[in-house]
Amino acid sequence: MDKQLAQLKFRDPARARALGEALNRVTQEIGRDPISVMHVCGSHEQAIARYGLRATFPRTLNVIMGPGCPVCITDVPEVDEGVALALAGVRVATYGDMLKVPGTKRSLADARADGGRIDIVYSIAQAVDLARDTDEEIVFFATGFETTAVATAAEILRGLPKNLSILSAHKYIPPVMEIVSEMPGSRVEGFLAAGHAATITGSAVFEPFAARHKLPVVVAGFEPLDILAGLLALLEQIRDRKHDVQNLFPRCVNREGNLVAQDKLWRVFEPQGGRWRGIAHIPNGNLRLREEFANVDARKRFKIDIKSLWEDAPSQLTQHCICGDIMSGIAAPKDCPLFGKACIPDSPVGACMVSSEGTCRIWHQYGGVPDLREEQR
Repeated sequence: MDKQLAQLKFRDPARARALGEALNRVTQEIGRDPISVMHVCGSHEQAIARYGLRATFPRTLNVIMGPGCPVCITDVPEVDEGVALALAGVRVATYGDMLKVPGTKRSLADARADGGRIDIVYSIAQAVDLARDTDEEIVFFATGFETTAVATAAEILRGLPKNLSILSAHKYIPPVMEIVSEMPGSRVEGFLAAGHAATITGSAVFEPFAARHKLPVVVAGFEPLDILAGLLALLEQIRDRKHDVQNLFPRCVNREGNLVAQDKLWRVFEPQGGRWRGIAHIPNGNLRLREEFANVDARKRFKIDIKSLWEDAPSQLTQHCICGDIMSGIAAPKDCPLFGKACIPDSPVGACMVSSEGTCRIWHQYGGVPDLREEQR
């Protein structure tokens, strides 16, 4: 009951209305149209859509979802590596959201249809259990940001079964904020940072970015009042021409972060540059296993032939996908000619329609940006 009451506290309609009124007041004080801010988290987008928050935002406030879906930004060659391993007879374990993510010509679902062994797991711990129950070689196709990367690191340090190796497609969020803010055509005036990633890194990780780009960053949780309060704090900084880092999720996040988790993360992984699907090359954006863990690195254990998957050019339909622009905040799902037509959850063309944290999937499920004010007239 206490937990239920705590949740209701962060969903209180009266407080939400008060925050909505404050958002309207501050946007009027800023006096620009639009005022664009970005969150970098699929969970924020899910909450915004689920609770209908966009319908209550001021018309001049543009809240953009950036590259906050780890499945969506897993690059095509990384998917190809998983597909190639499965087609070569290696048993691949990965998260369910990865199954339909398109590679060059095939997804893991296609590889499974062609006889590949693909196991859906909810954590690396389940992959460990699979490996312990068989003598087969198993590769855990590891995706996700800092939060899931820490779990992968912890299991590696604990000691993996000899028949289990890791294909790391883990990503690190802070570097992509640098790239998005510098992109031509970027309209972003501030960032709403993901609370769960910040539980690992701490809020201080954003301070150099905020100072360098003179953009405010607010760390926020995932309940409706968390998000509304975070947006209000961002707008107040924009109005006052400030560029500070504010932590509005102190019940879970502190400035230094989880030092034990950080130690495990950086003992196992090192940041490397690499492409994020549809966006750009992100310096230090990929997390790859350090050399001392080469014995559990699937890229070192297996010869992965992905060139055989590149024989045909991408389909004409795929060429019309604008997932990269959507994740960069340059476009919205409604701008894509495929959205809701050729590209739907059952037959996705782009990665943004695959994952439950993808912008297109969320907008397709919840209806995008409903204008309740028009419906009430």
